[in-house]
Amino acid sequence: MDLIKKLTGKNKNDYEQAAAHIIDCADVCTFEELVKKDDFLFDFIKQNVANRLENACNRNNVKNLFKFLKFYSPSYEDFIAKALVKFADDEILNVMKNLIYNGSVDEQCYAAKFYSLCKDESVTEKLRGFAFCDNEALALNSTLALSHIQDKVSLDIALEKINSNDDFEILSGVKFISAYGAKSFIPKIFEVMKKTSMSEHIACEIGYMENFVELLTTDYENTILAILNILQGLGEIVPLSNIFAFQFFEIFEKLINSIPDSKNSILLLTAQNKFNQLTENDEYLFDEDKNTKDEVNEIKLLLNNSLDYDLINFIYPEINENSDFVYFALDLATNLQSIRKLLTSKNQTLVLKALETLKNLNSLTNADKEIALQNVADENIKLIIDAL
Repeated sequence: MDLIKKLTGKNKNDYEQAAAHIIDCADVCTFEELVKKDDFLFDFIKQNVANRLENACNRNNVKNLFKFLKFYSPSYEDFIAKALVKFADDEILNVMKNLIYNGSVDEQCYAAKFYSLCKDESVTEKLRGFAFCDNEALALNSTLALSHIQDKVSLDIALEKINSNDDFEILSGVKFISAYGAKSFIPKIFEVMKKTSMSEHIACEIGYMENFVELLTTDYENTILAILNILQGLGEIVPLSNIFAFQFFEIFEKLINSIPDSKNSILLLTAQNKFNQLTENDEYLFDEDKNTKDEVNEIKLLLNNSLDYDLINFIYPEINENSDFVYFALDLATNLQSIRKLLTSKNQTLVLKALETLKNLNSLTNADKEIALQNVADENIKLIIDAL
């Protein structure tokens, strides 16, 4: 039996021997092979492996880990960083400092993770440079390290970015603030979420910073809007496994048992449509583990068995150009009169959305298009309207 099979297996004697061999002998080939299998092993198996390898580390063999640092894996960075910090001496400190400055990108990822657990303000400037780089692992670990030393300069840089007109700069700043754990900026991030084309990504970062169930009690409307944005990208932009992190079952159960209003009605009906869609097409669930599949189906049952069909009547107050929920409401609306009121809106994108909604309901007329064209100046939107 090969070492990886032993390491990932259930036989304690086998996996302890395999882990000890890999660490004691600095078996780089096996570790490299393990890293290559990242996408093919379940998360709980990788966590078991990490725990077993960490338990095999001691003061006498921990420096063998230096040879593993050329092969980065987010699954094993925690155990490596914790082991190196636990047994840190002058040699380990010197090696990690050299790697953060001169190592490969993989080595720098591990080094930044090390500094997220081991304060060293002498590398602060280097970490600031990495915190907004394109490599997500290096940026995240550097941010965690800067948070560990409570570096305010990097936080100010992130705040400048979220005030940018560039969506990618905004997202970079939001991700930094999220990883940094600066929860006091959540109200600001809610406002940023409403103005960017990356609202699904930004909504997720809010959910990583604070529990949505708690946020519903402190900022109800913005939290509903954030969850709607996540639902919009769920299974495509947003990984399905996030339904656990964001506690979707608990959220929907809470809202089902609350007094209906326009916001929670839009959310629950949108969620019902989304989870029906997720289970109607195998491509969404094919690669998911059993726990995720089961949770998706549980949420679907909850929504299909508990929602009152009268909820649709609550959504119409949001069909106005001043509502943050108007686009989501239009995806549910069937009242033609309410939809047609938007054809004279000053928001040209909203006018187009109203026309598309009418078309989806097989109710679009030439008169609708003529009214809309009178209120649209953008030539590209006019061309789309003509083509409807």
